[in-house]
Amino acid sequence: MALRKNPKTDLKKKYFRTFETGLILSLLIIIFSFRYFPAFQKEHSAIPVVQELITIEDVLNTKIESPPPPPPKPPIPVEAPSDDLLPDVGIEPTELYINETPPPPPLPPDETEDYSKIFTVVEELPEPIGGLAAIQEKIVYPEFAVRAGIQGKVFVSAIIDEQGNVIKAEVTKGIGGGCDEAAVKAVMATKFKPGKQRGRPVKVQLGLPIYFRLK
Repeated sequence: MALRKNPKTDLKKKYFRTFETGLILSLLIIIFSFRYFPAFQKEHSAIPVVQELITIEDVLNTKIESPPPPPPKPPIPVEAPSDDLLPDVGIEPTELYINETPPPPPLPPDETEDYSKIFTVVEELPEPIGGLAAIQEKIVYPEFAVRAGIQGKVFVSAIIDEQGNVIKAEVTKGIGGGCDEAAVKAVMATKFKPGKQRGRPVKVQLGLPIYFRLK
């Protein structure tokens, strides 16, 4: 069984009446306030405006001036010779002696040159009689060099005198194995055509290559 509400405590029963009463009172208050209260007007406050004056000035283009050239360097002072420091130069009297014999003239270059020295560069170089083949025929190939397979070129420096004889011989570059000694012996045993300087036989130092080749 559903419960029934008490009519005294029912709020919805007086809701619309209360709403209408409040609405009427609100309208009356608004009408009363517009009728008896003066109207509000806004006060316009004038703000002074200060106009700024802007002046535009023409800016001149600046010219970049090149720096002036440096001044020339002063000349270096040179001390001039003083006349006081110069010695007095006197001219001695000369006398001619006609009766005296003049000194002998100097000897020509052919007679003053020392032909006893050893030349390295001459007009005509010494040549072995029979050519280099004559030296190669005198070479005895060492047995040790043959067994070791040593072969190559030995350079010998020899001094040949005015008669074409070898007075000294030494190895400047060797290959070893007894080949150097064999090359010196072969050169010492060879007769040469002497070298000449200005038509005269002279001593000449000569370099000779001696070849060792295995067949």
